Amino acid sequence: MEKVAIILAAGLGTRMKSALPKAEHRLAGAPMLTHLLRAAETVFDRIVVVVGPSMDSLAAIAGAHEVVVQRERLGTAHAALQAVQKFGQGTVAILYADNPLVSAGTLRALRDRLAAGDAGLVLLGTTPPAPGSYGRLVTEGDYVTRIVEYADATEAERAIRFCNAGGLMASALDMTCWLHAVQPLNKKGEYYLTDIVGIARDEGKRVAAIEAPFDECMGINSRAELAAAEAVLQQRLRAAALESGVAMLAPETVFFSFDTELAPDVSIGPYVVFGPGVNIAAGAEIKAFSHLESCIVREGAIIGPYARLRPGADIGQAAHIGNFVEVKASKIGKGAKANHLSYIGDAEIGEKSNIGAGTITCNYDGKKKHKTKIGAHVFVGSNTSLVAPVKIGDDALIAAGSVITEDVEANALAIARGRQVNKHNRKAVK
Repeated sequence: MEKVAIILAAGLGTRMKSALPKAEHRLAGAPMLTHLLRAAETVFDRIVVVVGPSMDSLAAIAGAHEVVVQRERLGTAHAALQAVQKFGQGTVAILYADNPLVSAGTLRALRDRLAAGDAGLVLLGTTPPAPGSYGRLVTEGDYVTRIVEYADATEAERAIRFCNAGGLMASALDMTCWLHAVQPLNKKGEYYLTDIVGIARDEGKRVAAIEAPFDECMGINSRAELAAAEAVLQQRLRAAALESGVAMLAPETVFFSFDTELAPDVSIGPYVVFGPGVNIAAGAEIKAFSHLESCIVREGAIIGPYARLRPGADIGQAAHIGNFVEVKASKIGKGAKANHLSYIGDAEIGEKSNIGAGTITCNYDGKKKHKTKIGAHVFVGSNTSLVAPVKIGDDALIAAGSVITEDVEANALAIARGRQVNKHNRKAVK
């Protein structure tokens, strides 16, 4: 039986004080929608994303998944109804993009609870540490009788700690009928998805709920809630890294991206930030205050402290990239070193070459980027400017302070600087 997930992502960023759609705001380097998609992809056969008008960028984030548009924002049930033609003949889960931390395990539990067959509708519930204004799930025995909003709840109902977490699942046929039956009988005149609980009950269907951890059910409607969710996700990512064999001196100071790949025996110092697309091989060390994004660090390499690896950096086995060195779109060979105060961009550096302090590759001429190619066992003296395009042959030596504008052949010594002139008796000169 086909299992379909409908993700409601049409919300605006009004309370975020942002022009971005709410589901496009980022957690650990990825949009909220991406996190929920990654979890849902492991559980459901198809995913349909409901976006608002003029949300082309959000539709692009949905990727290969189907997208439908809610032209008018008339409530959550109305949003889900826009995808009704995509429900198919199996089961349908309706999820919220602004609840992005729901895990694949929880979605499987939701699916399996419906498959048990004793309930026609299954809800996601949670027990917050401070239930506050959450809607309460009123139960009798193992089943839910209704969802009561906090504003409408009695004191006894407000004392209930089991709360509505938003997601739900039923057969495609039932869900279609219930959505069509929802009426805008509330003060806002909107079609509320939660109303299907009463409709299902009126049809004699049982409504069950599974309990999900609260840290998976945090709704995000403001910048403060986004920051709180980021803290939860970072803690989850740090715990996973430690469990996989990564060493961290001060894990609470390290920030990961959603897709950071770390092999066992990687060592990470304090205050390191990983942007998207980073892959660190076994035995590599990332020292304090380094920033990495879209790069590869191979076995045994040492990065930092205070290093920056930008997109396209590929740091070879046992290579060293030291303090205040920036590497962009460059391949650093095995055992090569750039230990301090250098910029390496659009370059290839051969194995065991040494890049002296203050060296820069002058890769941009104002219109185009150009390549610098440095062979193996090259020594580049301090304060050298390599004006690309330029090639340095194997075993060459570049004198400190040189401005290299022409290729240097293998085994050559290149000196490209003005002659030193000493003026004697300078105090006598008037």
